[in-house]
Amino acid sequence: RPEREELMEYTVSQPVQAALENLLAMDEIADALDWIQKDHARCISEQKRLTCVEAPSFHEDARAELFAAMFRDLGLQDVRIDQDGNVLGLRKGQGGGPCILLEAHMDTVFPLGSVGGVEEKDGFLFAPGISDDTRGLAVILSVIRALDVCGIQTKGDLLFAGTTREEGIGGMEGVKSLLDEQKGKIDACISIDSASMSTIIYEATGLRTAEITFHGIGGHAFGAFGQVANPLHAAARAVAKIADLQVPLAPKTTFCVSNFHAGNDAGVHAIPPSASIKINYRSNDAALLEALDQQIYRAIQEACDEESARWGKDIITWESRVLCDIPAGSQSLHAPVVESLYAVLKKMGLQPMFQRGGATNCSIAIARSIPAVCLGTCYCPGGESINTMDHTLEERFPIAGAYKGVQAALLTALLCTGTGREQSILGV
Repeated sequence: RPEREELMEYTVSQPVQAALENLLAMDEIADALDWIQKDHARCISEQKRLTCVEAPSFHEDARAELFAAMFRDLGLQDVRIDQDGNVLGLRKGQGGGPCILLEAHMDTVFPLGSVGGVEEKDGFLFAPGISDDTRGLAVILSVIRALDVCGIQTKGDLLFAGTTREEGIGGMEGVKSLLDEQKGKIDACISIDSASMSTIIYEATGLRTAEITFHGIGGHAFGAFGQVANPLHAAARAVAKIADLQVPLAPKTTFCVSNFHAGNDAGVHAIPPSASIKINYRSNDAALLEALDQQIYRAIQEACDEESARWGKDIITWESRVLCDIPAGSQSLHAPVVESLYAVLKKMGLQPMFQRGGATNCSIAIARSIPAVCLGTCYCPGGESINTMDHTLEERFPIAGAYKGVQAALLTALLCTGTGREQSILGV
């Protein structure tokens, strides 16, 4: 469970608070907030439609085509699907302001065939992927409509995106590619992802996933016994050593051997020639992640040495393949984009909570020193938490008050990009 912290002493700076008050005093902004509430039913309808176009990581093509068509219908400029499958659409500003990326990821963790439709019951929508992160895509569409219907002019550009490969071994490669392509052009990033609206993610947890393969000679379980070292035993020794590693509680640091493979039923009486494990390890501190990395690979080498010495006949070797590598990163609690989201949520009657660390697309921006935050989509009045059962077949999304997430996204984006009469809080 991520660490969350409520800072009773947190104070938004006067320039950011004044910018929000000035923004809320504008007639077109008041109209937009009202219009977003009226757009609630349509937004929910689009959320259902997008959910039914399944998009497992690496298989987002169909959803990307639909999302791009929706962008075109809304009149965005330069709508395209880039070489990595990301959907991009631009809303030009008047000039003199920063470019803000507002994105949500298109991929889900469920294999094709998991979604049979969306059920609405007891105030919730039920379907795999209905929350994480299909809701984020629907939020973006409603934000665009509100800007256009209410005639809101921004100083800077708004780049809207549906990104690929955020989940699992996708390793946030979609947003990495997008930021590579737009290098030097994005001044701030707002990610819309699942979880409570009250939770502000402003840090990046360092994350690595690796596959380690142990190699030996193999042979008959009886005939070759004592003549060859066993790579499966070496893998088991490594897992045991890793399991005994000690990590600090804070900054939060974790490890998990999540997969173990070797042999097959046909070869149940054989010493396998190879074995593999997959391990995921994370830390909110870059130095601790590097130290843990060294400990893990030291344990792997020791395990191979011990298994090789046990029999003294051959040598177990190993190789590593990195499946995912997300750098750790942070920014000031009082970065203007962080203060802006806090001020918006506070104005909406919520009690914002800061999450220590995070594994969302904004991690990539933060690690590259681009101001960024992640805004949740689930409205939780009174500060209580609603479990949306993300990444399970019972995933659900609460309908009541969902439009408030759209309002929060709109206001935060406008504070960052600046409007016709107000400068951006980023000071760009």
